[in-house]
Amino acid sequence: MFFDFSSEKEADKINDREVEIYQKQLDSLNRIAPSGRDTIYPFNPNYITDFKGYQLGMKLEEIDRLLVYRQNGKWINSVEDFQKITGVSDSLLNRISRSFRFPEWTNKRNSVTFQNKGSKGSDIDIAISDLNSASAEDFKLINGVGDVLSERIVKYRKKIGGFVSSIQLNDVYGLSSEVIERIDKKFQIVSRPNIAIKNLNLITEAELAEIPYFNGQLVRGILSYRRLHEKITSFEELSKINDFPYDKIDRIKLYLTLE
Repeated sequence: MFFDFSSEKEADKINDREVEIYQKQLDSLNRIAPSGRDTIYPFNPNYITDFKGYQLGMKLEEIDRLLVYRQNGKWINSVEDFQKITGVSDSLLNRISRSFRFPEWTNKRNSVTFQNKGSKGSDIDIAISDLNSASAEDFKLINGVGDVLSERIVKYRKKIGGFVSSIQLNDVYGLSSEVIERIDKKFQIVSRPNIAIKNLNLITEAELAEIPYFNGQLVRGILSYRRLHEKITSFEELSKINDFPYDKIDRIKLYLTLE
């Protein structure tokens, strides 16, 4: 039997060339693929999930560090914080940080800063956001506030013309006292609504109707009581008026005075 070794060698050469061509094509695709991942839409790094972290190129341990940090109720407010917590490389940070979008409360233009003494007597700078200019996205960063409650806060704020006091958060349906306490720690009233406190014994029907918590029937009841008794001497008297929301008297006093 005669074997044509030259033909077999030629076949091997052809296979080698095909493998080489395939490898070059594969290498070319690998070089192209990362460029597709460079298109990253803006996102808040506090909400990175396992899958999102994998897409960004983060290592498993880096993702885990972030998730553990967030589970403790803590927030990342800067690019520096992100790298410090996760331990990602400079190269990866440079590639993905351009798409980071932090909430308004991290911007000093809508916040004030005060100093508080730490447990060891050191000064701690605490950034406080404006309750009257924060967005729904800002409120969502509070543990216990989701899409519905954050929109509800903004909607109610608009309805009353701006918060005069944070105690008015009690009138936002669904907000528990614990959540309100968390909001109070991060938000304060920096820009106050332009509201003049009116004398309850001099206020007109139209002015009284503009105050939150009062409807037309209640306004007429208050004015009728005032005429009948010639003067209202105490806020406690208002409890004698039918359907008066006395459980909200602390909020009502924000708009009225007896002097």
